[in-house]
This record gives sequence, structure tokens and C-alpha cells, in this order.
Amino acid sequence: MPANAPPDDPQRRVEDPQPATPAQQETSLSRAHESTAAFAVDNQATEDDLSISPRDRELADVLSGLADDVAAGREVDFAAVCRAHPDLAGDLRRLWGAVLITDIAGVASEQLPNVEQGSGVSRRWQRLQLPTEIGDYELLEEIGRGGMGVVFRARQISLDRGVAVKMILRGRLASDEDLQRFLTEASATARLQHPNIVPVYDVGDVDGRPFFSMKLLSGLTLADRLADGPMPEREAAKLIAAVARAIGFAHRQGVLHRDLKPSNILIDSDSTPMVSDFGLAKQFGVQNDLTRSGIVVGTPSYMSPEQASGRREYIGPASDIYSLGCVLYHALTGRPPFVAESAMELVMLVLEQDPLPPRALRPRLDRDLEMIVIRCLQKPPDLRYETADELADDLEAFLRDEQIASGSGRLDQLVARVFRETHHAPVLEKWGVLWMWHALVLLVASLLTWLLHMRGVSTLLIYSAVWVIGLGLWAAVFWKLRQRLGPVTFVERQIAHVWGSSMISIALLFPLEWWLGLKPLALAPLLGVISGSVFIIKAGMFSGLFYLQAAALLICAAVMAVAEDYAMLIFGIVAALCFFIPGYQYESRRRR
Repeated sequence: MPANAPPDDPQRRVEDPQPATPAQQETSLSRAHESTAAFAVDNQATEDDLSISPRDRELADVLSGLADDVAAGREVDFAAVCRAHPDLAGDLRRLWGAVLITDIAGVASEQLPNVEQGSGVSRRWQRLQLPTEIGDYELLEEIGRGGMGVVFRARQISLDRGVAVKMILRGRLASDEDLQRFLTEASATARLQHPNIVPVYDVGDVDGRPFFSMKLLSGLTLADRLADGPMPEREAAKLIAAVARAIGFAHRQGVLHRDLKPSNILIDSDSTPMVSDFGLAKQFGVQNDLTRSGIVVGTPSYMSPEQASGRREYIGPASDIYSLGCVLYHALTGRPPFVAESAMELVMLVLEQDPLPPRALRPRLDRDLEMIVIRCLQKPPDLRYETADELADDLEAFLRDEQIASGSGRLDQLVARVFRETHHAPVLEKWGVLWMWHALVLLVASLLTWLLHMRGVSTLLIYSAVWVIGLGLWAAVFWKLRQRLGPVTFVERQIAHVWGSSMISIALLFPLEWWLGLKPLALAPLLGVISGSVFIIKAGMFSGLFYLQAAALLICAAVMAVAEDYAMLIFGIVAALCFFIPGYQYESRRRR
């Protein structure tokens, strides 16, 4: 372990550390709970209704209870909570992330063991004097402290060798069951014998406090190195390639790291990179897991979107690959992909935004290396490298001046990427029922317009009443219903503006017909063009499958131009299906 790690490095020497007292911890968590409840109420209130309804109060109470359970380390069955409050399920799914983000932001470090005050064990840890003997280890000095524990330079008495000992502190994750599960997972890291992984010698427990003993290394961390600025391209590629090989080995052994960052990559005296701190590691493919669904684990600047959202079921090898991409981005540009003033803002950037391309920060950067970074940082896990070894292969190909795999793609891969969902698609689960109702409204309006046309009605005001006044009222009802389903996200407001612009365009068709002296419904085929354009935008924002609806509506516009008498009937059927089918699919997904 290095003795001169960066300020935020868990392996940094800390002078006279003063761990928070239980009272300070309780105060910190209470503030987190209060801010979470306030966040829930603020987001639920609409702009034109500032009073707190009984439903809002119930939502705030449920969220407050969830925050209490998370902070206390109690198991949270979020699915059961949603089933118990079906009318609040949509809001809970949206605001659950806020509970988790507030929790991770409000707890800066883990605290002392949760033992009875006045006990010998409690006094021992509160007045720990170094050097001291703990089991087979003589702890000499503290060389680091982080969110998961404290690291000591120590001597293993039985073998008379220098080691680093990391003690896992008892805090909000450390119930008795959690401790046992943690030790089970920590044992898995002890079998990771690889030249680029810091070897774990021993895993044990002292006074209810689990620990690792590891090889004590001299040298710097990658964070130290990056404090001086970006690395040369080839040096960075070589270093991350070696780290990726180590992570690929860990994955083949069934172990995920989940907290890859520059301060966890040590550079030994011979310039060999070593991956350390598997304290958040887990075995994938097994039932026993330290973390509960909904707990955010990792460091926000380097965690994947699936980690940031707390959705444990989506965390896998691709999550570590994303983190490797973040580290490579930092090594090449001198900063992480996302920078923010608060943990909550940072997590939201990870979830919602794409980072600046590396060449925007370093214009002379090799395009192939930028392509490698961008592929690692794809938000959908299936668009990243399938394995860490594939990432290493591309980096080594770059070093040999050979073609990289990210620069080429098979036709089936390209097609799959075009038609896949984006990370924004889950918000459409709140729109499913509304889209089905919208399909019915469109069908009724189109059938009414067709019947008026077949009866020879030529008054533009009547058609305007149906499509301008009628659909305008429906748009207001639609948006009010959407607001009742929970807070509206930024991307939803964007698509609402697109939809609103399409409604205005449709409304302007009738004045244009009058201005140009055209007969009523002469411009009806433009309904298909306008609607098709909206679905093209939806395809880029949510799912490539919407390109199919866009194509259907554009073809419909051509048919409407030919079959004038049946134009509105054709449009009504096609447009209704284009909204009803995805609406039904997303509503079914929400109910699962």
C-alpha cells in the first residue's frame, strides 16, 4: 500500500483521524431523511396547486420510512412497498433514486462498531493507540480511511512481514447478517492471484470487525500520477490494458470489483499497475450478496449508470468496464467524465447525460483511443465491450498500431444499435395508459372528420373545432393526467414540447387551406408527415423501434394523397395503432 496517496484516497495517511460520533451520524442521517421527504413533496406538487394533498402526505410518509430503513441498514423490499401502495407505485419508482442518492450523499464515512457504550470493546476502538496488537497483526500506523473502512500499515507477527490491514467499520451496511455476507464475498477476493491485483493474504474478524490483510506496496496511486495532469496516450493505454486484463481475470473467477477508480489503482516501484480495494466486490451468479437492491455502491465519478440507479439486477461485468472507461477518460483528459458540485448532481449526470467527447478536452487525442473510451462509456451495458479482455485487446491493438474492434461493426450489430432502447425509455412506462387513450381520441377525431367529409361538409370552422379545440382540450387533459402520475422528468418535458409543436402545426393546416383557397382537408396528408416526424424524434430519444411507427405514418401520408376520400379513415387507423401498441407494451411492462 502506498504511504503517500491523494487526499481522497482510502489508502492516504490521515493525521489524527477523528471518526464521527454516533450522535453526529444520527444528525447526518436525520438531515438526509428530511431533505428526501422535502424532495418528494416538492416534486409531487404541481405548479398550479401548492397545497399538500392527502396523497402527497402519504407519499412523503412512505418515502420517509424508506429513508429510515436504508439509513438503519434494514432490508428494504421495494417491490413489496409498491404492491402495498399501488396508487403511489409510479411516484415511488421515480423518487426511490432520490432516497438512495440522498443517503449516499449524506453519509460521508462509516462509523465505529455498534456495540454497547461502556463495553471494553467500545473503549478499545474509541481510544485506539498505535502501535497495538490485533490478533496476529501489530497495527503500526493508519495510512488511509475511506467510506468502507480504515487501512493500517501493520506487521503480521507469525510471519514477521509487513502487510496492509483494512478494517471494515461498522456502519449502516453492517448488520450481523451483512457482516457474514461480506466475509463470504471478501473470501472470494483472496483467490484472485494475478500479477496486476494486490494479493489478499487473509480475511478474518476481530471483535466483530472484519478485516483484510494485503500486500504492502511502495509507490504511488494512479490518482497521484493524474494530479500532475493527463498521461501520454500510449502510457495511459498500456496501463489501463494491464488493469483490464486483471479485471477480466477477476470476472472469470466470478468477482466484480464495483469501485474502480484512480485511487484504487496502485503503481508499484517498477511501474506495474496493481488493482486494490475489492472491499465492494461481489460474486455474480450467486445468491449471497452483501448489497441490497436499491443501495448505491461505488464512487459517483466512476460508477456506471446501473450502479448510480441502485438497480442491483443490472450490475455485472459491463459495470466494471464502464468504470475502466471512466479511469481511461481521466487519464487522457485530466478529469473524470462528469464533474459536479454535489453528489446528487453528479449521480444525476451519470444517469441522464453523456460526457464530453475526450477530443473536446484534448483535441490532438488519437481517434481510435477516443473510440475505445466512448464505447466503454455507453449507458446501455450491452453497447459496451462484452468483456474486459476485449477492452484490453483493443488497447493493445492501438499500441501495436493495428485496427481496433470498436472502429468496425457487423451489420447485425449496427441494426441492433439503431433499434434498441435508450436509457430514457423507462420513463415511458408512465405514458402507457395515456398513449392508449390518445389512440382512442385520434381514432374518434379521424372517424368524425371522415364522416363529415363523406357527408359533404365544407365548413372549415367545423373541422377546426374538431382538430384545434377538441384536440387542444384533450392535450390539456392529457398533461394534467400525466402530472398526477408523478413528477415530470426533463426528457418528458422535451418530448412534450415536440408533441405540442406538432399540435400547433396540425392546427395551422386549416388556416393555410383557407389562405391558399384550398378545399377542406386538401392538406390532410401532412397529418401523416407531421406525426411521422414526431416519431422520428421519439426514436432518437427513447427507442429505435419508433422508426417503424414513423415509417408507417410517412407511408400513410403517401396513401392519403392518393385515396383522398378515405384519407382521414386511413390516418385514424394507422395513427391509433402507432400509439396504442407501444402504449400497451409500456403499460404491461410497468405492471410487471
